Amino acid sequence: MADEVRQAARYHGDQAVGPGMLDFAVNVRAGGPPPWLVDRLASRLPDLGHYPAAADVDRAVDAVAARHGRGRDEVLLLAGGAEGFALLPNLQPRSAALIAPSFTEPEAVLAAAGVPLTHVVLDPPFALGAVPDEADLVVVGNPTNPTSVLHPAEAILGLRRPGRIVVVDEAFADAVPGEPESLAGRSLPDVLVLRSLTKTWSVAGLRVGYALGAPEVLARLSARRAHWPLGTLQLEAVTACCAPAAVAEAQEGARRLAVLRAEMVRGLRTAGIDVVEGRAPFVLMRVGDAELVRKQLDASGIAVRRCDTFVGLDGGYLRVAVRPEWPQLVRAVQEVLR
Repeated sequence: MADEVRQAARYHGDQAVGPGMLDFAVNVRAGGPPPWLVDRLASRLPDLGHYPAAADVDRAVDAVAARHGRGRDEVLLLAGGAEGFALLPNLQPRSAALIAPSFTEPEAVLAAAGVPLTHVVLDPPFALGAVPDEADLVVVGNPTNPTSVLHPAEAILGLRRPGRIVVVDEAFADAVPGEPESLAGRSLPDVLVLRSLTKTWSVAGLRVGYALGAPEVLARLSARRAHWPLGTLQLEAVTACCAPAAVAEAQEGARRLAVLRAEMVRGLRTAGIDVVEGRAPFVLMRVGDAELVRKQLDASGIAVRRCDTFVGLDGGYLRVAVRPEWPQLVRAVQEVLR
């Protein structure tokens, strides 16, 4: 049973996607990185014969700090937002509370480190509730993967207690126009925000992200980290994607995505499919026998994300990325449900 739980926690949507499939399973923005970013990264290829330079690290840290109005000592660069979860055991929590359903990587790393943990399972519509008083580490997504729910910032701040660190996974925050409810710009001693750049900029293969938090918390988080944790191309990507022009481009993309999401949700509901209210660039839908639907969609060349690997969701849910090809998905689901 323990092995099955670990396997479920380490299942991710990319495992559902085969060659040539229409990909609704992965939440990386479709189309690949923009040409200007590819060109900028390509310009650094001649530098790969050298170790990452301190100047590159400084530029990346400065870019993140300026982007969120934080001090340089409040920024920790990460090899993808998921690395932030991998470092959580360094905080030496006595008891962790994981708000579920949610991204499963915190469960995998904390369980592997022997940290006692409790899943705080939210029922639909997945609003935040109380967590065990003894938890000195709480992990919550905002917006949450896979539910797509965007929690009010004040509800997350309500989880704070003396001696507790609240970790907020904001991997998809920049995909919501205006980034409402984000805590990335708030300097709080007990709130650690994890950010990813891989989704919006379609650079999942590069692994880039960062953490924002109190200097002493970041020092504990990174105490056992290897030297040169990010390579030259990763550092360049962070600098580029946190520049003001890139942030503005990302926000314009988020606005377009929100319009597309609303159209997709209307289409799903018109087809009689139950959709959870949310703001993220993906949709959680209830379809009855999700395994049957998923297998039938797979056979027709459409990949969707199974949700029975998420604690708190039964076999009736599927997660689908927001894509302009959504009418094709709706027609295929209708065919299966008939």
